[in-house]
Amino acid sequence: MASIFRFKQFEVDQSNCAMKINTDGVLLASLIEVSDAKRVLDVGTGTGVIALMLAQRLSDSAVEAVEIDQLAAEMASKNFSNSIFRHRLVLHAKAFQQLQIDKPYDLIVSNPPFYTDSLHNPDARKKLARHTDLDFFQELLQFASSHLTPGGRLVLILPNQLAETLIALAIDHGLHCTAEIQIMSFEGEAVIRKIVTFERIPATMLKQREFVIYKSKGIYSDSYKDALAPYFLAF
Repeated sequence: MASIFRFKQFEVDQSNCAMKINTDGVLLASLIEVSDAKRVLDVGTGTGVIALMLAQRLSDSAVEAVEIDQLAAEMASKNFSNSIFRHRLVLHAKAFQQLQIDKPYDLIVSNPPFYTDSLHNPDARKKLARHTDLDFFQELLQFASSHLTPGGRLVLILPNQLAETLIALAIDHGLHCTAEIQIMSFEGEAVIRKIVTFERIPATMLKQREFVIYKSKGIYSDSYKDALAPYFLAF
């Protein structure tokens, strides 16, 4: 079936999800520093792919995911149940603001809806998945500030301008950007995305690195292949 995306250790049915598996999501899950995170939350999980990839990376961790779109939440729950990581995955079919938190998280991640300045998509579910405003991010920053462990991290993948806006906003919530991965399609081109990490304690020096997706047109870079090799059948 065309709606099934098969990975090396799991598969993802994305037939009822407004937002399909995309480069942003898989790069977020594969590139971020996870260290010894024991409790993880994926905000806006969609198909569940980021949560599944993190469950594969963190073999002893509990991974929770939250999804407001009911059809997507049902599909993510199915994908979780069909995976070998099912006993460590939990799906919350609600907004992250509605979560009842009993223990803080070591890691909160999100590939969020970031089209804050674009026209609303006429398809209601795609609009929900892709369009938001800064209130969403203010609430996400406050949520992370309230529910991260002392050494916990919030990690987001964002366009450049929005990343810079959130870095400034995060300070008001007691969070500081400590690392960023600058993603570009080709070597020497403009940065198209940033993976930004927020922590409570400011870094003495911001950790920065670049990541190039393509070696040439249609040919993935060695870095991309290495990052996705544990997951993609093609690599």
